[in-house]
Amino acid sequence: MVARGWLVVARGNRSFSSLIRKYSLKREMNKKVIKNVINLLTMVILMGTVVIWIMMPTSTYKKIWLKSMRAKLGKSIYFGKPGVNLLVYMFPMILLAFLGSIHLHLKKQTTVNQFNSGGVERKKRDKFGALKRPMLVKGLGIVTVTEVMFLTMFMSLLLWSLANYFYYTFVTITPQTIPIDGHNLWQARLDSIAVRLGLTGNICLGFLFYPVSRGSSLLAAVGLTSESSTRYHIWLGHLVMTLLTSHGLCYCIYWISTNQVSQMLEWDRTGISHLAGEITLVAGLVMWATTFPAIRRRFFEVFFYTHYLYIVFMLFFVFHVGISYALISFPGFYIFIVDRFLRFLQSRNNVKLVSARVLPCETVELNFSKSPMLMYSPTSILFVNIPSISKLQWHPFTIISSSKLEPKKLSVMIKSQGKWSTKLNHMLAYSDQIDHLAVSVEGPYGPASTDYLRHQSLVMVSGGSGITPFISIIRDLLYVSSTSACKIPKITLICAFKTSSDLSMLNLILPVSTEISSYVDIQIKAFVTRDKVSTCNMNIIKTLCFKPHSSDQPISPILGPNSWLWLATILSSSFVIFIIIIAIISRYHIYPIDQSSKKYTSAYTSLIYLLAISISVVATSTVAMLCNKKSYYNKKDQNIDDLLSLLMIESSPGQLLPKFTNIHYGERPNLNKLLVGLKGSSVGVLVCGPRKMREEVAKICSFGSAENLQFESISFSW
Repeated sequence: MVARGWLVVARGNRSFSSLIRKYSLKREMNKKVIKNVINLLTMVILMGTVVIWIMMPTSTYKKIWLKSMRAKLGKSIYFGKPGVNLLVYMFPMILLAFLGSIHLHLKKQTTVNQFNSGGVERKKRDKFGALKRPMLVKGLGIVTVTEVMFLTMFMSLLLWSLANYFYYTFVTITPQTIPIDGHNLWQARLDSIAVRLGLTGNICLGFLFYPVSRGSSLLAAVGLTSESSTRYHIWLGHLVMTLLTSHGLCYCIYWISTNQVSQMLEWDRTGISHLAGEITLVAGLVMWATTFPAIRRRFFEVFFYTHYLYIVFMLFFVFHVGISYALISFPGFYIFIVDRFLRFLQSRNNVKLVSARVLPCETVELNFSKSPMLMYSPTSILFVNIPSISKLQWHPFTIISSSKLEPKKLSVMIKSQGKWSTKLNHMLAYSDQIDHLAVSVEGPYGPASTDYLRHQSLVMVSGGSGITPFISIIRDLLYVSSTSACKIPKITLICAFKTSSDLSMLNLILPVSTEISSYVDIQIKAFVTRDKVSTCNMNIIKTLCFKPHSSDQPISPILGPNSWLWLATILSSSFVIFIIIIAIISRYHIYPIDQSSKKYTSAYTSLIYLLAISISVVATSTVAMLCNKKSYYNKKDQNIDDLLSLLMIESSPGQLLPKFTNIHYGERPNLNKLLVGLKGSSVGVLVCGPRKMREEVAKICSFGSAENLQFESISFSW
C-alpha cells in the first residue's frame, strides 16, 4: 500500500511538472507572438513616419495631403487645426515609445542562460557585428558603419528639404509675381528663404530631445544609452542653432532693408510672434555659446546652469510659431518631459550612503544601500548630488558593482578630476568626524541588456579612471560563471595608469567575499607610464562608515521592478488625459470664441496646451510613483549592519589579484601588438579612456585584417 501510494505521488509530480512545462512553453509562445506583433507595428509606424518627413517639404504634401487632412480633421470642434499634427506627428511617436516600453518589459524577463542558447543565435548576432565597426575615427569622433548610415540618411533628409524649399522659392517668386509697388526680387526671395530655413531647423528640433531622455524606451529598444547618445544631441544642437540663427539673421536683414525694423517687436495675437522668436533665438545662442569644449570643460557650471534656458527656448518657440506647428517637433520634448519629471521625483529623496573608501590615488568609492529589486546592466551610470558640496550640480559616475553579484549594495568610483570631485575627496580624506553625508541620486541609467557572452574572448582597454565600466563587466561575468553553465569568454584587461598609486584602483575589481572560479580565464596587464618603480603603498585605504538617517532610503527604481510596464502606462495614460483635456477646452471654450468675429489668441491656445501636457504628465507620473512606493519602498531595510560588516571586510588590502596581474613600469601599452592577431572568431574589444586611446583602438579594429574584432567604445568625456 505504501509503495502504491508513493507511485501515485510520483505520477502526480510528473503530471504536475508536465503542466508547468506546458504552461511555460505556452507563456513563451505568447511572448513571442506579442513581440512579433510589436515589431510589425513598429516597422509600419516607422515607415509611415519616414514617408511623412520625406513628403513634408513637397508641394504634394502641402497642397494635396495636408489640404485633405485639414478638410476632414482641421474643422473638428474638439481639436481644430492642431488636431492634424496631433494625429500625424505626435500620436505615432508616443505610440512607438509605448510599444518600445512593452518590448523592453518582455525582453527583461529573458534569462542569462538564453544568451548562450545556441550557436545559430551567436552567428546571427556576429553577422551584424560588421555594422558596429568603426568607419570614421577623427573629425566627428569614432563613428561606426551604422551611425554613418543613419547620419547620411538624416543629412539627405535635410538637403532634400532645403532643396525643395529653395526650389519652391525661386520658382514661385519671379519678377512677374511681385507687385509693382512691392519689394525687390531679392527681398521677396530673402523673406521666403528665411521661412524655409526655419522650417528645416524645426526638423532638427524634432529630434533634439530624444538622445537626452535618459530613461527613454526608444533609446533602450535600439540598444542605445543616453550617455552614448549625447553626441547626437550635440550634432543636432549645432544644426538647430545654425539653421535658426540663419533664419533670424535673414529676417533682420529683410526688415532693415525694407524699413520694417518695428516688426522686431511685434507680437501678433493670432499669427507669428516675432518678439517671441527673438527671445527663443537669444536663449538658444546663450546655450550654444557655452557648449563649445573650451568653455564647457573649463566652466562646466556655467554650461550646466545656462542649459536650463531650454525651458525659455521651448516656451517662446511655441509662442513664436503657435501650438499647431510646434506639435511637429513636440513628441521628443513630450517624452523628455516625462523622463525629466520622473528624475525630479527620484531626486527628492536622500539615499543611504553606508560607507566610503579613499584610495591613495585620490579616488573615492561610495557604497550605497540598494534594494534587491533594483537590477541594472554593467556599464550603467548613476547621477550623484551632494548638497554639502553643491546643491545644484549633478555628476554622472560609472557603477562598479554588479546588481546580481551584490544585490544589496551599489558602488560608484569617483576620481578627482574637477572641482566637485576634488572637494569630495578632500572632505573624506582629511576628516574623521563625518558620520553622515546627505546624498541624492538619479538612475541608474544604462543599456537595457548586455550581450558580452556572445564573444569567445573579451579584451578591455582602459586609461586611468576608464577602468570603471570594466569592473562592473568583470563582476557580472563572475556571477554568471558561478550560477550557470554558460561558457564565460576569456577576459583580458589592458589598463594604463600615469602613476603607481593609480594601481590601487585594481583593488576594486573583486570584493573579498567573492572568489574567482577556476572556470574563468582572466588576465590583467597593467602599464604605469610615469613611474619606473612602485612609489606608493597601494594597500593604504581609508574606510569611513556612515550612519544613515531614518529618512534615508535604499536606492530603488522609481517605478518599481516593472519599470518599463509602468512607463508604458504613464506615456499612454498621460497622452489620453491630455487629449481629453484639450478636447473639452476646445469644444466649450476655444471653439465658440473662434466662431465669433473675435479669434482666440494664439498665445493663450499654446499656453493651454502646455498646461494640459504638464498636468497630465505630473498627475500620471506622481500616481505611478506613489503606487510603487506604497508597494515596495515602505519595507524597512534591516540589513544595514550586515552590509556594514561586509564592507569592513572588503576594505582590507590584498585584493590586487597578483596571480592574474602583470605590471609593466615606465612604458605604454603597445596596442597594435596586443590587439592585432588575436585568435577567435569573435573577439569583443572594449575601450574606455582618453580620446587618443579610443581612436587608436578604433583604427586597429577598422582594419580589414581584423574582421574578428568587434569594437565598442565607452566614452563619458563628450
